Amino acid sequence: MIGAVQLGVLAACVVVLVPMGMAGYHLSRNKMLFFSGALFITLAIGVHLTPYFPSVNDFVTTVSSVVVFENRRESCLSHLHDVVWEVTPSPNFNPLDNNTVNYDKSWAWASSSTVSACGFQKLGRFDASDLLNGSWVVVAGDSQARLVALSLLSLVLDSGPLEKVNRDLFKRHSDYQIVVGEIGMRLDFIWAPYTVNLTNLVNGFKRNRNYPDVLVMGSGLWHMLHFTNASDFGVQLQSLRSASVSLLPFSPDTGSDRPVTSSGSGSVSARSPHLFWIGMPTLINSMLNTEEKREKMTDAMRGEYDKELHNSKILRKAGGPLLLLDIESLSWNCGVRCTVDGMHYDMPVYEAALHIMLHALLIESHQKL
Repeated sequence: MIGAVQLGVLAACVVVLVPMGMAGYHLSRNKMLFFSGALFITLAIGVHLTPYFPSVNDFVTTVSSVVVFENRRESCLSHLHDVVWEVTPSPNFNPLDNNTVNYDKSWAWASSSTVSACGFQKLGRFDASDLLNGSWVVVAGDSQARLVALSLLSLVLDSGPLEKVNRDLFKRHSDYQIVVGEIGMRLDFIWAPYTVNLTNLVNGFKRNRNYPDVLVMGSGLWHMLHFTNASDFGVQLQSLRSASVSLLPFSPDTGSDRPVTSSGSGSVSARSPHLFWIGMPTLINSMLNTEEKREKMTDAMRGEYDKELHNSKILRKAGGPLLLLDIESLSWNCGVRCTVDGMHYDMPVYEAALHIMLHALLIESHQKL
């Protein structure tokens, strides 16, 4: 091996250094040309000698692999919502009854080559339990968040305990907590219909220096109904963004990988939570069940609220800390036959959102099924 290296060095010297020396006198009158030529020749030597130094070759290969992996990771995150729906009449379909139970709903990831390369698939109870084993999951928000929490518990619990969960979880405007003993997963549902409630929750985690592993949040419907003020919603979102950024070990604003510090309290916990935002659903105005909702929760107002969400930069795609669970696109594609009140959708919509979240956790924690 030593002889091969020496031979390579000698060959490089003969092939490029000798001609360089002969040309040096003539090129020295033009320093820019001389140093450009020197740089080119140095790079040529590096290319010739790299095969003789396995450690250099391995380093280049490792860097290339990391770049490819990171590109694939970002690509798969961008395709998480590439979901297709099939909504068909159930065997007992009654055309005179418009109830959504008359339709069977199923979903799957699209079969395009880019999506297939990511290996997305619905997780069974075993895989989901293994992924969330020992985790503390907090789901906070309004009724949309409650349905996401129910979807998660439906996946990891047997049917027996789930009946009691349904009763307790849907007590009007209340919090709920459960520990799934078999996997040591703790789930807290926090009733927090306004964004300011979510900001207070995040600030509470910081004060106590105790952070969940997964934090799933969402709001907007109550604010739209009771305040109908998109700009105020945007201000509240910016406050929540500032609070949420400080949970991370780095700042998305600066790209720094140094811990974010809070005044007088040092850096956050080394264990930073995975952060998700539950988007508002598609609102079908004609199906909303009160006149007040139909008057205030219009398509135009919904568009203003979406604009404020984007402008707040709270979402990952805008440089923020939270990854979007796009209930709007999922509910839109499931369609009018998936809702009875134009706001709350059948469970397959929230099941799809849950599996998107679980795959995001797999991608971000560099795991595979």
